[in-house]
Amino acid sequence: MYGISTGIVSPALNAWTVDMSFPESRGKAMATMYIALEAGIGLGALFAGWVYQDVIAKIPGTDPVLKDEYVIHTAHLDHVGVGKAINGDSIYNGAHDNASGVASLLEIARTYKKLKKQPRRSILIAMVTAEEMGLLGSAYFAGNPTVPVKQIVADVNTDMPTLIAPLLSVTPLGAVHSSLEKNVAWACKGLGLIIEKDPMPEENRFIRSDQYSFVLAGIPALHIKYGTKTPDDSFDLVAFTKEWRDKNYHKPSDEITNGFLYSAAKTYVQLNFLISYSIAQTTLRPSWNKGDFFGVGD
Repeated sequence: MYGISTGIVSPALNAWTVDMSFPESRGKAMATMYIALEAGIGLGALFAGWVYQDVIAKIPGTDPVLKDEYVIHTAHLDHVGVGKAINGDSIYNGAHDNASGVASLLEIARTYKKLKKQPRRSILIAMVTAEEMGLLGSAYFAGNPTVPVKQIVADVNTDMPTLIAPLLSVTPLGAVHSSLEKNVAWACKGLGLIIEKDPMPEENRFIRSDQYSFVLAGIPALHIKYGTKTPDDSFDLVAFTKEWRDKNYHKPSDEITNGFLYSAAKTYVQLNFLISYSIAQTTLRPSWNKGDFFGVGD
């Protein structure tokens, strides 16, 4: 079953729907306002009168009770379009950011449909728009979902996985804040992947992509990023990735011919599928850790 959500709602405005009576909630709202307004995004799109669309698919669950709860996979389908020409090329393709994420969701959906029996909870596949302008599409969906928002138990977001090296370890952004850490651990163990702490906590990456729209709605969420482990310890993956991003991030050179390692993509898709599958199969609903900043007030 497919549905379309259409609208223009900025997370900058959505921030003010948070209960401001809690100091912790005020912090959430201020963080969201900062993200949306830092570069003049979000509100500007409202006044421009642009219309965007999210594309949503539903895979029904099989449990008589849990089928009315949902695990959602998200990935943004927009990039920056046509821009200033670099070396004569003005088409900003966005192959890594975030066509690779959308392709991952399509493969995850295909994998679910091939199962002999669907999981207990239902699965939503959400390709959301206007992430680059301030998480607009995911904010709209979280505020106007195609299913009751209280029935969405978890979000697994995919945004620019940067599949340019063997995937041996991951940094699951957001996992330490909720019971989803157990689902990540189970999936990583099955694939032989190492779990690493966020090497750049000062960058606050957990609140900088579409998963944050669901966090604001009280829904535990994840964003799986690459780790730093390499087959050869002399190879600095962090430096290699930084150099690649400096050359290609939000530039026309972000193309399908530029650095994709498909064996890593396969592992990445398997990991995200296993995480959502384990959530969908587990009777106990995911929850924020007791006293966690993101769970306060929910």
